[in-house]
Amino acid sequence: MSHHSPSEFEGKWYAHPPMRNALIAGFITVTTFMLSWKGLIPRLPGMALYITAIIIGGYHWTREGLEELIRERAFTVDALMIAATVGSAILDMWEEAAFLVFLYGAAEGLEEYTYAKTRASIRKLLDLAPAEARLLRDGKEEIVPAESLRVGDVFRVLPGESIPTDGVILKGASSVNEAAITGESIPVDKAAGHKVFAATLNETGMLEIEAAAAFADNTLSKMIHMVEEAQEHKGKTQAFIDHFGRVYTPWVFIGSVALLLIPLIFNLPFDTWAQRAVVLLVAAAPCALIMSTPVAIAAGIGRAGRNGVLIKGGAYLEQLGKIKAIAFDKTGTLTRGKPVVTDIWPVEGDEESLLSLAYSVEKFSEHPLARAIVRHAEENNITARESHDFRIIPGYGAGATIEGKAVWVGRLRESSPVTPGEEARAHINTLRHQGKTIVFVVEEESLRGIIAIRDELRPNSGPVINALQEMGLTVCMLTGDNPTTAEAFARELGIADVRAGLKPEDKIAAIIDLEKSYGAIAMVGDGVNDAPALARATLGIAMGAAGTDAAIEAADIALMADDLSRLTFAIKLGHKTKSISKQNIVFSIAVLALLIPSALIGLATITAAVFIHEASELLAVANGVRVAKVNLPQ
Repeated sequence: MSHHSPSEFEGKWYAHPPMRNALIAGFITVTTFMLSWKGLIPRLPGMALYITAIIIGGYHWTREGLEELIRERAFTVDALMIAATVGSAILDMWEEAAFLVFLYGAAEGLEEYTYAKTRASIRKLLDLAPAEARLLRDGKEEIVPAESLRVGDVFRVLPGESIPTDGVILKGASSVNEAAITGESIPVDKAAGHKVFAATLNETGMLEIEAAAAFADNTLSKMIHMVEEAQEHKGKTQAFIDHFGRVYTPWVFIGSVALLLIPLIFNLPFDTWAQRAVVLLVAAAPCALIMSTPVAIAAGIGRAGRNGVLIKGGAYLEQLGKIKAIAFDKTGTLTRGKPVVTDIWPVEGDEESLLSLAYSVEKFSEHPLARAIVRHAEENNITARESHDFRIIPGYGAGATIEGKAVWVGRLRESSPVTPGEEARAHINTLRHQGKTIVFVVEEESLRGIIAIRDELRPNSGPVINALQEMGLTVCMLTGDNPTTAEAFARELGIADVRAGLKPEDKIAAIIDLEKSYGAIAMVGDGVNDAPALARATLGIAMGAAGTDAAIEAADIALMADDLSRLTFAIKLGHKTKSISKQNIVFSIAVLALLIPSALIGLATITAAVFIHEASELLAVANGVRVAKVNLPQ
């Protein structure tokens, strides 16, 4: 099959050069046949017209077949069809030869157009990126080609314009539609300090952005490059069929030559066996079988890429259809990875004074739990008190002096004289059972109260877990968090198999154990912290990989958005691809099983063999394209 640039597939199918030539050849062939049948054209002019049709209609695929035969020494299906055409002409079957060229050329042209159109569709995302950018230089705005942007350049994006390349917002706030990158259609609020990606749409406010990547290296360009590379990486089924075709096709030619020897050895009518030899060349050509998986794979990878799911090759798309179990990391995958304050329980005073005391210490800390307390205090307009002598004890928390008194926020040290009362202990146990982390607020040596903090579940974690279980998949949780917290989240999500307190090497051991129990297993994580487990699993799937090179590199499949529903979409795509590939293979083998005996016993004519052969090829292609019809979850 030849390779053409995406621009060649922008027009109508009938304008595609191989298809156009086939249609011209078909018009000449059918017209000549009708005139000859009515006796309106002499034999020699009719033959000349058939030869003209053969030259026009066979130009593209004949050239490709000869190039592969001479340069690569590969005997392909094109070579079989060349031999069948020449054989028909030698037998003075010009009508059959012309019809063979027309039908084969039309089928090949339409197949190539469909296949290449499917593969090239992902590049249409580039159209979403603007051709020009508003570069800011010495305080002045200058219109420049987007491709000229370099790292560190500052550019302006007005409301309603697309962002030309990846960057970080310096000034302004807006809602940005990131559907082109993540597949998520709901706009995301962005402000100074936030990342933005190429080809995403600035909807409401003016933004000034510092470029973080040149146009050729931005997230969109990398996505397109990876999808195109992925379509070259074949799965086991496709690789086997390709190998089978390379071995099988020469034997079809040898079998055809053997049929020519039969009348010479057994003194039988040569013309009869010669026709059977030509019919065998057509009937036994494995076109539909060879095309049974590539179109489905290309359609699946392209469909996934356009919806924010990067699948790195046909092998991984195949594996999606074979997965039996899925292991999830907890933090940042099933949860948002952003702790929030859930409960404030004062032992002395009220909630506001307790939160103010904790805020006054934690405002100096960068620990995630401290940041959660600071955010909660600021959201509730709590005023911080003046504090001095801030200090941190790693693993325990932070302290400071406030109004002359030592205040401690964090865990209680073993040497601490502070002991929670019976009511406080009961409350603490209840909160811990709910998967919450307890932060103690101590003033001098008196417990002032406790603050409970918990990571939030993603809103769609529960529905996605339920959907996966309904699909017959076993769902597990692998986390480094403590067992009490992990089991609380697992109960909420309906996950029975929970393995907590795991180090990276423990996660690998857990993956191996799960693989022994269930077979093919996928690991879903953030692609960085879980890289060893992602690499060891049958499939590694990275969550929220947009703009994160390490996450994309670490996994076999990258979900560009922080949206777990893309996982169920990807698995359905894998199942659909597997199902359609199987249908095509069975159908193709059935056609060969029908046509080959028919050719050997003389039951099939050249015209019938060509028609059935090409019709089966087009049906296989049309069926493969159905993979792209898999819908996103609502």
